[in-house]
Amino acid sequence: MSMSAKVKWDGDVRFQGTTGSGFDVMIDGELQKGPRPMELMLLGLGGCTSYDVVGILKKTRQDVVDCVAEIEAERADEVPAVFTKIHVKFVVSGRGLNEKKVERAVKLSAEQYCSASLMLEKGGVEITHGYEIVEVE
Repeated sequence: MSMSAKVKWDGDVRFQGTTGSGFDVMIDGELQKGPRPMELMLLGLGGCTSYDVVGILKKTRQDVVDCVAEIEAERADEVPAVFTKIHVKFVVSGRGLNEKKVERAVKLSAEQYCSASLMLEKGGVEITHGYEIVEVE
C-alpha cells in the first residue's frame, strides 16, 4: 500500500499540505492559520488509534455513542525536539459498555493495529494508554 502527500511553502512559516486523497491542511509554525507539524502527528496518532478502538468495540457489539482520545505528549528539550512520552486516554461513552471489552480494544489497538502508535514506539517514544467509560442513557 502506498501513500503520498505534498507540502508547498506558503510564505513565512506556513505550508499548504495536500494529501494523496485530495485533502488540504495549512501547517503553521506560529499558529496563525493552522496546526504545528508535531500537533498534526498527535492528531494522526489519535485518529489512528480511535479508529481501531471504535471498530473493535462495534465488532464486539458494544453500543458505543462517542469516543474521545485525549492525548498528552512530552518532547525532548534539545533539538531535535522529538516526542519522548505520549499518553492516550480514551473517554468511551455508550450504553452498557463492557469494561473488559473496552480494555481489550485499547490494548489491541496499542499492541497490534495502530500503525502510528507502533511506528512511534519503534522510534523510542514511550506510549501509555488509559480509558474511562461514561454511561449514557
